[in-house]
Amino acid sequence: MRVQRGVSSAGRVVVTGGAGFLGSHLCTELLDRGAEVVCLDSFLTGSPANVAHLIDNPRFHLTRCDVTDFVHVPGPVDAVLHFASPASPVDYLQLPIETLKVGSIGTGHALGLAKDKGARFLIASTSEVYGDPQVHPQREDYWGHVNPVGPRGVYDEAKRYGEALTTAYRSAHGVDTAIVRIFNTYGPRMRPHDGRAIPTFIRQALAGEPVTVAGDGSQTRSVCYVDDLVRGVLGLLDSGHPGPMNIGNPRELTVRQIAEDVVAATGSRSRIDFIPRPVDDPEVRRPDTGLATEVLGWAPEVEWEEGLERTVGWFTTALSRTA
Repeated sequence: MRVQRGVSSAGRVVVTGGAGFLGSHLCTELLDRGAEVVCLDSFLTGSPANVAHLIDNPRFHLTRCDVTDFVHVPGPVDAVLHFASPASPVDYLQLPIETLKVGSIGTGHALGLAKDKGARFLIASTSEVYGDPQVHPQREDYWGHVNPVGPRGVYDEAKRYGEALTTAYRSAHGVDTAIVRIFNTYGPRMRPHDGRAIPTFIRQALAGEPVTVAGDGSQTRSVCYVDDLVRGVLGLLDSGHPGPMNIGNPRELTVRQIAEDVVAATGSRSRIDFIPRPVDDPEVRRPDTGLATEVLGWAPEVEWEEGLERTVGWFTTALSRTA
């Protein structure tokens, strides 16, 4: 049964990594619902530009803060959304130590804040905890197939540790916690050079460059538009459910189809080039979202074609400003 606690609409919410892609959309939606938002970000991979449209809102507070150093927020806090972390392969391969520290030390500091304030805590985990899965689609009770010493291990294991620490705070300290496992999400405010497939393909197609697909493009991804992801995350926040809970779009696409759709949506004449696949690149990815549907009544609403059109429109404008 769905239980609405109203934290997302009537509370004071701390969002770590709030100036990142997902964090900035969460901050925007929380403010739209009536919450007060404290946004913490080190700007390692996030940007003040992502929340510039929120600065004049008196219920929005932006603080530069590295959660691996400390987390201090004066006054009451009703919820802590821990979204601080490099999240693209380019980022966490260039910042391996920072990625591990934010998943471990940073998660501990964010959990400590929630414990001190008596706040609900929600951690952004990832479908990468499933690694290169041997079970398809991926359910929350699948333990994963992860290479801890591979190049992607710094991100995968940081998130797995974060889940374990969150669970320990729940069992040992009684902190009200939740774990959301986020599958590939796309939309406005992604960085053009963050290395993820969709922004890379769009940037290349808009520039008329070859669109570079790893391997033969037969590997699959399930991509979720950011508005649907935010709605699912805040539904979990309000529900009181501990998770882990998958939030993502179960529609499965090959990477080659994603590239071809991007070329068509941009009206580009770019060709598709095939490049070597990265080490430990997952062969398949598709969430089983039955738990989210059962508990939250959640299902994705934005179709891939519509979400892609919105995203291409945003990139077209954003890239024209920097041209």
